[in-house]
Amino acid sequence: MQNAPLVVHPLQDAGRLMTILNEPVGVARSLRDVEDVLQRAGLNPDEIAMDDPDLIEWRGGGPDVWA
Repeated sequence: MQNAPLVVHPLQDAGRLMTILNEPVGVARSLRDVEDVLQRAGLNPDEIAMDDPDLIEWRGGGPDVWA
């Protein structure tokens, strides 16, 4: 298990649950939704590698798994 602050969980019917420190912060239906959460956390998504394991733990597939 990683120690990334943002965890994007496996795809479900509604999308991919996102949690920070085990607390739900939203459901992602696309990479843009993940970027929005990062932006709300004060980060610039344009400066972040979406595959950075120190920032995002992708469970059930990486940033390209949406359908």
